[in-house]
Amino acid sequence: MSEPVNKRRPNVLLIAADQLRQDCLGFVGNYPVCTPHLDHLSEQGIAFSHAYSVLPVCSPARQSLLRGRRPETFGALWNYSGALPVAALAPESYAWTRTLAESGYAMAYLGKWGVNPIHGPTAYGYESYVSEADYSEFVSRKHPDVRYGNGFFGEECPLPLEDAKTHWFAARAGETLERLQEGGRPWHLALHFSEPHLPCRPSVPFSGMYDPVDIPEWAGFRETFAGKPYIQRQQLQSWGVAGYGWQDWAPIVARYYAVISQLDDAIGRVLGTLEQLGMADDTIVIFTADHGDMCGSHGMMDKHYILYDDVVRVPLIVRMPGNEAEAGLKCDRFVYNFMDLPPTILELLHLQTSDPGDLQGRSLVPLLAGEEPEDWRDAIVSTYNGQQFGLYTSRMIRTADWKYVWNLTDVDELYDMQADPGELTNLIGKSEHADMLAVLRRRLYEQLTLDEDTIVANEWTRRQLLQGAKLGGNSG
Repeated sequence: MSEPVNKRRPNVLLIAADQLRQDCLGFVGNYPVCTPHLDHLSEQGIAFSHAYSVLPVCSPARQSLLRGRRPETFGALWNYSGALPVAALAPESYAWTRTLAESGYAMAYLGKWGVNPIHGPTAYGYESYVSEADYSEFVSRKHPDVRYGNGFFGEECPLPLEDAKTHWFAARAGETLERLQEGGRPWHLALHFSEPHLPCRPSVPFSGMYDPVDIPEWAGFRETFAGKPYIQRQQLQSWGVAGYGWQDWAPIVARYYAVISQLDDAIGRVLGTLEQLGMADDTIVIFTADHGDMCGSHGMMDKHYILYDDVVRVPLIVRMPGNEAEAGLKCDRFVYNFMDLPPTILELLHLQTSDPGDLQGRSLVPLLAGEEPEDWRDAIVSTYNGQQFGLYTSRMIRTADWKYVWNLTDVDELYDMQADPGELTNLIGKSEHADMLAVLRRRLYEQLTLDEDTIVANEWTRRQLLQGAKLGGNSG
């Protein structure tokens, strides 16, 4: 892709949510969540219906975004804030953001970080950083008496909307956009909201937007755990939600919806500022999330020890300036939201790394142009390694019709994604699916090997995965 002569590079506005399910956007149509601004953004751009997180945990996913590789390849196995120490992306590692900075981009970062516990965004190419600590300091000064009492289950936020975290960061983003406009250079602004991550605490008027009696059950709610890994049932005990019926979950989900709508309103304000400043036509806008949320699906909280689509399938919308011909396109190809973005952004900006082959994602540029590459991936692989309740290793491969989850220390999972989109019935061990399962195991092994996941380099784990696999059998 050659760079146009004398053409200024476009700006890049990257907006990321935390723990937002793909099926909880209004235009998707699965659930009654109101997101008019993101709906409008999808009408102006391209929405990817099958975007996936490489690892549905905050810090590893965010580190993968900057590095452009699977988190396991540089030791980011789980959140570095967990009980056991773990590696984090080092400042001397490659980051595509530094490539932008070195090419003359003005760089600004706002919101949730999660990439390194010691080094902030300025160590990775950004020039300025407005942090969550800055917001906490603001609240402690202006609202020193605010207290919450319902823990991770959430409650109404007593702060006025303009002081809520969503809208405080939207206001700071607006100020940053004004500053970037005055600077005259092309710019990249990363705005990482921490919403709708639990606990969900919507402010008025969003706190009263959804009546729990009107909230439908998730497709995966009526879980029996028959034939499922034990650790999933154990999560209900760990979170204290065993025995919860939908009448218990509905108020929690209503608050989740409310925070999503509040987040949408904040994003609308940022996009409105971009328009008012006359920069929308020169700016690539990307919206996505690090991972999803169970929020009662399968009776579970948060996102741990599972690779259900509830947590690995995420929204991804890209609006390209001057791309009206493809506006409103819905792309159903399998993509990685964070791992595919680095090569995509670099290609769109006519930049490259010193070693482009080092990036493990694939540029989305052909898909953004409405093309249908014959060699595009027809499956996606996501991983999990453990978190605050203990270590537990899983690897997943998902095609259009099937999902296979390799759980190294418990029963595996196999789901018919067409007949059972809620992933309620584990078909592992069914003789009629043996041949297809063997193919999925072999494909998973090949992709993990290609992606340098050392879990398959081990003789014993490799034997476990390849036992009975097609095209080679047990190679252990």
